[in-house]
Amino acid sequence: MVLTEIMETEHGAAIGMKIAIGDAKTPLMIIRAERGYLASEYLNRDYAEKEGDAACIICGVRSFQDMLGKRVSWVSPKARELGVRSTMKGIEALDLMV
Repeated sequence: MVLTEIMETEHGAAIGMKIAIGDAKTPLMIIRAERGYLASEYLNRDYAEKEGDAACIICGVRSFQDMLGKRVSWVSPKARELGVRSTMKGIEALDLMV
């Protein structure tokens, strides 16, 4: 199952994708903005960093509201250049990436 949803922030919009993978209780989730993305812990941090992605990981999410409301667990160097910090909630990080 794949679910998509448009996320609005103060500075623009992004698209969220939620994908049920196998029997996993926690889905693969990504919210893609123009300059970067938020992702669940399924994302390979080393690969995102190697590719130069502006990426943030948010752990323990099962819904888009979880992603926007929880604190960022990991921030790639490129996302740090945009001002994203691990003290931010997902919505604050996303707002810097749209």
